[in-house]
Amino acid sequence: MTKILVVLAGLSGLMISTALAQAPQSPPPANSPPAAKSEPGSSQFVSAQSKDEWLASKLKGTTVVGSDDQKIGSIVDVLLDKTGQAKAFVVGVGGVLGLGAKEVAINLTQFHEVPAADGKQEQLKVAMTKDQLAKADEFKPLPNAPTTTGAAPSGAPSGAPSGSRPAGSPPAAPPR
Repeated sequence: MTKILVVLAGLSGLMISTALAQAPQSPPPANSPPAAKSEPGSSQFVSAQSKDEWLASKLKGTTVVGSDDQKIGSIVDVLLDKTGQAKAFVVGVGGVLGLGAKEVAINLTQFHEVPAADGKQEQLKVAMTKDQLAKADEFKPLPNAPTTTGAAPSGAPSGAPSGSRPAGSPPAAPPR
């Protein structure tokens, strides 16, 4: 008897799914924008890098030279706005091998590309000197938000409030 019920339930599920697959799709609400098509070759995808584009992974570490053609530092990060547009390059200035370097964010409009020559990589140039950037305000990124795993701590920390109890101990009786 149960075998027959299972077989009938399976067959009815197949018939319903076939009927639903043949039913016309309901039209979208009148006030909703038309959905973008995700066909290959559409403007949603970029298939290749053009000669005037940089990859962020290659941009990081690029040498920045000043108006006196002396090395100022290198790109350590890129600042993006909420729309995803690059706003500034963060340049590490001073320090030795990155230690003790001051980070200064410089607007993208201040950079000019210096083509690769004499076996050197491409560089970026700004109309400032290392001394000017050393006097500039340091870039202060927002602090990272603390992350949690969602799990409760296993025990109360040493400075825990008096109402906390160690893990595994029974709950305190309610006040009377």
